[in-house]
Amino acid sequence: MNWKTKYRSIYYDGAPEPEDFNLVPEETALLVIDVQNTYLERLDRESVEIEERQRYDAWTPFHDRMHELVIPRIRKLLDLFRTHGVECMFARIACLTRDGRDRSLSQKMPGWNNLLLPKNSPQSQLVDFLQPMEDEICVIKTTDSALTGTNLRLILQNIGIKNVICCGIFTDQCVSSTVRSLADESFNVLVLEDCCAAGSMELHDKELEIINMIYCHVMTSKELISMMGFNGCA
Repeated sequence: MNWKTKYRSIYYDGAPEPEDFNLVPEETALLVIDVQNTYLERLDRESVEIEERQRYDAWTPFHDRMHELVIPRIRKLLDLFRTHGVECMFARIACLTRDGRDRSLSQKMPGWNNLLLPKNSPQSQLVDFLQPMEDEICVIKTTDSALTGTNLRLILQNIGIKNVICCGIFTDQCVSSTVRSLADESFNVLVLEDCCAAGSMELHDKELEIINMIYCHVMTSKELISMMGFNGCA
């Protein structure tokens, strides 16, 4: 099963297979979403209270996926795309004020999504392995969507971008919100399934099924590299 038939929801059961895309490098951007220190920092398991270890263990597959698969593959894409003139861009969650009063309501709600990440704090920074280079653009957002809370739409249009390749975390939250916003603005959107992660694989797979073929097309990084004719560099 390849990208043309995988992640089909009931809405697209039996629909024709999509054609390959002509992704002109000068019209294409890779957008790395929210791969920040705050999501990758973790205590040693032995230092966690016994009653909290079940919750701790539930997040172990996410951390394993990020370190063993997602981050290395995003880095590989960055290296490859930089060589071939594909725009590499980044988004991160961070507030402009110390107390976070500028955050959107979704980031002030009680619970897991209640983030207070001042823009200069170590926790809000992108992980070291996926840092922007030279004049690569990184937008700061206080919303889930990288488009809604920033001037990214204008930036993409000014640069002449038509195709946006999305990766990062979390598949079912900021990645999905960004994808939907980009689709509404008539960008051609691709999501790389092996370069994203959610809190669980169930959430990851289900969200990809929901957004695939409606708001984006979902494929692997290997399929994308082949489609763009970068096979020899894979």
